[in-house]
Amino acid sequence: MTSPRPAAGGGRLLGVAPERLDRWLDGVAQRHGAFTDVRSDEAGALTVTCQDTTTVRLTAPYGWTPGPAPLTAFSAAAKVPRRTAVLLVRRGRWAVGVFDGAELVVSKVDARQVQGRTAAGGWSQQRFARRRGHQTDAVVSHAADTAARVLLPHVGTLAGLAPGGDKGLAAEVLTDPRLRPLADLPRLPALEVGEPTKAVLLETPAQFRAVRVHIVEPTDRA
Repeated sequence: MTSPRPAAGGGRLLGVAPERLDRWLDGVAQRHGAFTDVRSDEAGALTVTCQDTTTVRLTAPYGWTPGPAPLTAFSAAAKVPRRTAVLLVRRGRWAVGVFDGAELVVSKVDARQVQGRTAAGGWSQQRFARRRGHQTDAVVSHAADTAARVLLPHVGTLAGLAPGGDKGLAAEVLTDPRLRPLADLPRLPALEVGEPTKAVLLETPAQFRAVRVHIVEPTDRA
């Protein structure tokens, strides 16, 4: 489960692993009373209302089809393993991978030096800025090369793309014409990660597979 954080307009936002969703909802019912209403909306979210008026809005990372028992259908769909491409980019380092559910199928992590900032001024500063810009361009180019080599062979099996790291750099990588099939995939919420290492890449399923939850308790409306 991801750490709760305040939600705009009240309540808390958090992520719950699909495998833990049923148990987590049981805990909600124990604390707030039986579910009195369960309904889906046009955005594909499912809202559960408890006896004490607490509301829990659930959003699946991938699509689902409401059925006669919407909560059961939602939970079952969230647990289905989906193949997901992950693209993490920061200045000087990038990582890409394909996951089948939470299992890493293939990956590549690489790096290229980008100079840090300098306090120098004048022409020296301008030369440094140009050189740093060229190095950043090279990172984007090499990251696109890696993504094309590692991710594109799997694109026909992918249910979504999860970018992360520096949002601007990740977006630049995806403008590469070769990566159009990746850019056209359903886009999952941006991943909040540090330096794109192999260890960080392996932790990303906890974010991109999580059911997004917005819970509002009676005290949040006071």
